[in-house]
Amino acid sequence: MGYLIRRLVLFVAALLGLSLLVFVTLRILPGDVASVMAGTNATPARVAALRSQMGLDRSYPQQYADWLLGLMHGNMGVSAISGRSVSSQVGSHAAITMPLIVLSLIVALGVGVPLGCQAVLAANSRVRGVLHILAIVGGAVPALWGGLLLIMLFGRGIGLVGILPSQGFPDAGWRNPVAALASLILPAIATGLVAGAAIMRYTRACLISMEDSDAVAMAMACGMTRRQAMLGVGLRLSAAQLVSVAGLTFAQMVTGVMVVESLFNLPGLGAMLIGDVGNRDLVAVQSELFLLAAFFLLLGVLVDMLHHALDPRLGGQSEERG
Repeated sequence: MGYLIRRLVLFVAALLGLSLLVFVTLRILPGDVASVMAGTNATPARVAALRSQMGLDRSYPQQYADWLLGLMHGNMGVSAISGRSVSSQVGSHAAITMPLIVLSLIVALGVGVPLGCQAVLAANSRVRGVLHILAIVGGAVPALWGGLLLIMLFGRGIGLVGILPSQGFPDAGWRNPVAALASLILPAIATGLVAGAAIMRYTRACLISMEDSDAVAMAMACGMTRRQAMLGVGLRLSAAQLVSVAGLTFAQMVTGVMVVESLFNLPGLGAMLIGDVGNRDLVAVQSELFLLAAFFLLLGVLVDMLHHALDPRLGGQSEERG
């Protein structure tokens, strides 16, 4: 409980520091949303009226306090360009990006962990060598290049096989779950295979490090085969490390998926953020950046706590420090 409280206190402190960093950084950048909204032929009075309407004429401490209080109450403000609430805008775009990230992680784990184990346990040395080379090459291939290759192979209307949609998201959204899910398959594979190569390398390294351990030797002495001992004991003891790697991979997917979204023309968080930055929509951008960074912080806390739960030695060290 003491460890949990310390982590939560650090998380809150990091969120406050993060909010201040986002606020100050956006105020330093050039550009004025009031000037953009008013147009090139607007008079200074018109620009000043818009600045007053959006609260940009107040002091920076007042703007920061109002924004922070709004975040604490779940109010992220209203977009100066679209007129929609930022929370609803983020929610509609996240309904595309977050399922895509989850699907990509499923692909990465489904490819990386089994093939990483096989790269160590395969009886044929050539198979092990080929899998090792695939892990290295897969990690070196950019997700954009892999996505383009998938479009050329499986994109409906342009691919050699042409069985899956490769552009856009259905207008009905998740009200048509089959079409929505089909539009995410190719980008999920493009992102997941690259991440799966990294997980495959880490899984292979973890099992190799456990190969000569006392735990595996004891399991084999008790009658287990080498494969049973490595999978039942070695892989389980490596679970904490693999969880950390999966957490880092999941965090990297957030940025990677946003890049892949542009290739597949998906209106996700990446397209939203790029559009708001281009329009100098200060209110929307600062809330969106804060949410993305807060997601990274929260993911780090969850991975750290799960790692703490899986590795009993960390619990003992925390109690000694307490």
